[in-house]
Amino acid sequence: MTAVRRMLRNLVDALFQVLLTAWVGMLWTIGYLVAPVLFYTLDDRVLAGEIAGHMFAVSGWAGLMMGSGLLLILFPQRGIASLRTLAFWLTALLLILTAVSLFGIQPFMQYLKDAAQPLDVMQSPLRERFISWHGVSSSLYLLQSLLALGLLLRIKLDRAFGH
Repeated sequence: MTAVRRMLRNLVDALFQVLLTAWVGMLWTIGYLVAPVLFYTLDDRVLAGEIAGHMFAVSGWAGLMMGSGLLLILFPQRGIASLRTLAFWLTALLLILTAVSLFGIQPFMQYLKDAAQPLDVMQSPLRERFISWHGVSSSLYLLQSLLALGLLLRIKLDRAFGH
C-alpha cells in the first residue's frame, strides 16, 4: 500500500470514528443528561417536554446524517464484504430505528398532543395513549443508545486488537 493510500485510509478511519463517537455522544448526552435536567430544573413540564422533543428531533436528523455517512464510509472501503460485518448491520439497524422514531413515533406523539388541544395531552383523554407511545419511544431510544455504544466499543476493541 502506498503512503498516500495509507494516509487516505487513516483519514477515512478517523472520520468514521469521529462520526460514530459524535453520534453516540449525542444520543447519550441528550437522552440521559440534557432531557432529565430540563425536567428537573424547569417548573413547566410542558415546556420541558417541548424543548426535549425538539432536541430529539434535531438529534434524529443529525443521526440520520451521521449514520448515512458511516455507511458511505463502510461500503466503499470494504465493498460487498462490508455486508458481512457487524459494524455495517449495526449501523443500518441504528439508521432504521432512528427513522422509525423520527418519521413514525415522534409525529404520532405530536399528533396526540395536537388532538388534545386546548388541553395539555397529560390532562386530556389521550393521556394513556400518549404515555404508552412515550414508553415505546423511550424503549426504542434506550435500544438505540445501547446499540450505538456497542458499535463504538466493537470498533474500538477491533482497532485495539488489530482486527
